Amino acid sequence: MVQKSPLDDPEQAAFAWARYRRIMRFMFLLTVGIVIIALALLYKFGENEVSIHFYIASALGIGFTMLLTSALMGLVFLSSGTGHDESIEDPLRDDD
Repeated sequence: MVQKSPLDDPEQAAFAWARYRRIMRFMFLLTVGIVIIALALLYKFGENEVSIHFYIASALGIGFTMLLTSALMGLVFLSSGTGHDESIEDPLRDDD
């Protein structure tokens, strides 16, 4: 029999998603800070003049990578922290 997920309860789901949004807000601010630091270091220690496109590509690459990673890890924490992972039925699991 399939167990009910804790995320089916609206109160627990609202708490879990609020925590996820809080994590994402923090990671967004951290990402902006890291991008600014990285661009400043690239500008300061750059050997020769580079195009503005280099800075745009660097900012987008660093920002996208950090935000995608934090979004996926946040979803892992949401799923694990709420007990949603334990409610999944695994038909291939052998409980002998």
